[in-house]
Amino acid sequence: MKSLWFFDDVNLFNLLCPHKFKEYRSCHTFDKYGKNDYVYFEADAANKVFLIESGKVKIGYYNEDGTEVIHAILRKGELFGEKAILGEEKRNEFAQSIDSKTSICPISVEAMLDLMRDHKTFSLRIYKFLGLRFKKLERRLQLLLFKDAKTRLLEFLDELCEDYGHDCPKTGDSVIEHPYTQKDIASLIGTSRPTLNTILNELKEDNIISFNRKEIRILRDNFANVS
Repeated sequence: MKSLWFFDDVNLFNLLCPHKFKEYRSCHTFDKYGKNDYVYFEADAANKVFLIESGKVKIGYYNEDGTEVIHAILRKGELFGEKAILGEEKRNEFAQSIDSKTSICPISVEAMLDLMRDHKTFSLRIYKFLGLRFKKLERRLQLLLFKDAKTRLLEFLDELCEDYGHDCPKTGDSVIEHPYTQKDIASLIGTSRPTLNTILNELKEDNIISFNRKEIRILRDNFANVS
């Protein structure tokens, strides 16, 4: 299954970081962030894009009642803030480090546009990335509109398995060691935490999954019959 919730497993940092280009190497810098540090807030000026060298960053916004809604949790090699390239002047989301040691390469919009103008291959990679991002957002909206919470969770677990899972040779089951809280997962699949907890427990009672705070075990034979 193609990834619906995260980018494909491609290290964009290795492809796009300005230190790869001689004319930008001397002024190239990295910014360091601790856990819960914000990279930017909603309504901040959108004058940079960012590449993750290491660590993890969550992207989201706050509802009128102050509830946090998470769009994505991004990892090493991924890019965010890319709407600045398309002319966004102010952020409509926040970006926050969720790792104790997150290293990010900031790139000004001007430098990014210069690189796109002067390097055809670089430009094609950026446009391909933007196209993929919009396709994934469209697919996510379709899932949220037309599939129930249980189905969305099952598809999300399949995605987590691709990103963080490994097979258990003795049982054939898949073990997912993931960094997300139930609150994170609920936001990513567009449901409430109590609803998510209810569905997880139902799947556990039906011997489709087992789980604790740090891992989810997919019982493959039973999971295949419901996914």
